[in-house]
Amino acid sequence: MDDLPGDDVLVRRLCDRDESAFALVLDRWSGGMLRVARSYVSTEESAAEVVQETWLAVIEGIDRFEGRSSLRTWIYRILTNTAQRRGSREHRMVPSDELASDLGPTVDPRRFQSEGQPFPGHWWEPPPVWPEPEGGVLKDEVRTLLVAALEELPERQRVVIALRDAEGWPSDEVCALLDITAANQRVLLHRARAFVRAKLETYYTQEETS
Repeated sequence: MDDLPGDDVLVRRLCDRDESAFALVLDRWSGGMLRVARSYVSTEESAAEVVQETWLAVIEGIDRFEGRSSLRTWIYRILTNTAQRRGSREHRMVPSDELASDLGPTVDPRRFQSEGQPFPGHWWEPPPVWPEPEGGVLKDEVRTLLVAALEELPERQRVVIALRDAEGWPSDEVCALLDITAANQRVLLHRARAFVRAKLETYYTQEETS
């Protein structure tokens, strides 16, 4: 959780053009904003420009903040709208309702025992236990793999997993930011996690057999 002053204090200080308050939220939230922006656009440089545009919009619009959401959600909504516009120009946009692409199982059903087997619904063979990364090279390889896996995800899945797993946002705040239902958020997060896990499982399996 952010150990920041309450929204009422922060908003008042930002409206008063308190530079220390702006520096505080800039330092605390910019890293996460950059990661979320990167979910929409094609390069790190573009994501950095989105974050910069967002903060300029915050400075210009803070007097109009009405408190209908948390300050963080309000700022991130500016961020995602800005990133979506830029992503559209970069031809990275996908339909906002991606649940149509979420049809089908996240794990091959053949990996589970079926009706008539001793333990229907259980794994035939549990997923292997992943080894701890050893040394900087392997850690870099895993990090590169994770980045590549996230790049392959549909946009909404990419944003949800970034907010939930990288930034630690609670589900209700993610739903408010993206204007999705709790059920949709769960599906998107489950799909994203399953896809990334499958990529890691393939990687570690190959490592064991090489």
